[in-house]
Amino acid sequence: MAYNELIKNFDRIRDYMREFYVYGFRSRDEYNMKSARSYDDERRRIESWLSDYMGFRNTSDGKNVFISIDSRETRHNPLFSAWKARSFTDGDITLHFIIFDILSSPDVKLTFSQIAEITDRDYLSKFKNHRIFDDSTIRKKLKKYTDMGLLITEKQGKNLIYSRAEDIGDVNTDVLDFFSEVFPCGVIGEYILDRYNDHKSVFSFKHHYIYHVLDSSIHLELFRAMQSGNSVIISKYSSVSDSAVDIEVVPLKLFISVRTGRHYLLAYSLSSEKILPFRTDYIEKVKHLTVREDFDKLREKLGEKQKNMWGVNTGFNEEEICHVEFTVYFGEDEKYILKRLEREKRCGTLVLLDDNHCRFSADVYDVSEMIPWIRTFICRITDLSISDSETEKRFRDDLEAMYRLYDVEDETEK
Repeated sequence: MAYNELIKNFDRIRDYMREFYVYGFRSRDEYNMKSARSYDDERRRIESWLSDYMGFRNTSDGKNVFISIDSRETRHNPLFSAWKARSFTDGDITLHFIIFDILSSPDVKLTFSQIAEITDRDYLSKFKNHRIFDDSTIRKKLKKYTDMGLLITEKQGKNLIYSRAEDIGDVNTDVLDFFSEVFPCGVIGEYILDRYNDHKSVFSFKHHYIYHVLDSSIHLELFRAMQSGNSVIISKYSSVSDSAVDIEVVPLKLFISVRTGRHYLLAYSLSSEKILPFRTDYIEKVKHLTVREDFDKLREKLGEKQKNMWGVNTGFNEEEICHVEFTVYFGEDEKYILKRLEREKRCGTLVLLDDNHCRFSADVYDVSEMIPWIRTFICRITDLSISDSETEKRFRDDLEAMYRLYDVEDETEK
């Protein structure tokens, strides 16, 4: 069978791209989920979209392929190309243009019967077998476009009237460009930007997190559930069982890590009766269930927990809250340190002690989420205390190990 770069099922491509280019850069021999031929077909398909961003490394285990991007030069997320490689049949594309030619403007309003009749009479009657599309096919296509927001419907008596949705008109392409690169479901902005062939991006990113684009369909279903207050069943990948497990949850908010770019769903788990985080790149499917009457109360509960959340860990009880406190020194010409602390303090508080010292304090569920951030102030911290003695000991032990590694005397021991 001839190789084709178009795809019918995006979920399969999402799995391959995550396994090879996000998680592990696996070699051909290491990937045992599919046959070697399937591996080669999918690899060639992905490389056809990302050829300018591909790199490889030969190891003792074989050839590892990966994405290599220089954010100083690459301003546009290359993974958007995967969403634009969807396959379609001749009938799909033919009926698409027929429908939008019939409904040429929002002022044209027709019933299903009228659309079906015009399709057969004006577009297909010259063909030998002109009944190419039966009523069921046309009806399904109209429903699909209505669900997508491309068409709108209204009731006139017993009839359902179809018309084209209003055009979005001109938009600020710079705003759209920023949205497409940074926000969940940014692929929507990418599709709109395709209308502006002469658009040049004005943004560059020091840390350009790109792989969340692969989760856009998952994000969309989660946002829909939040909008309606539904509970859902998420199929979540489990590294323990190496398969997906189904969990019934109430989606509440989407959190995005500014440090790693990972996206987390904060949701109420019905089995554990706790608000828990779930990485969206581990979610394979979302199935909508019923509306929850307590949705607003659960979201308020999450809002209360955020007062003690540094990251996404919500803790299991109030007794787990840990107090962290440290003092930072900054020079006369280093007010930017104070500004940075103010900007990044999240749920913490900042008190200016004098012209050169300030004290940061916070009460959090999971102090380990703070440690990487605290380490960035190591050379400026004059004193530190953590109510969790084990975490504080581990932090100080790491410092001593670093001193030994660089053969530096620990000044705090004097």
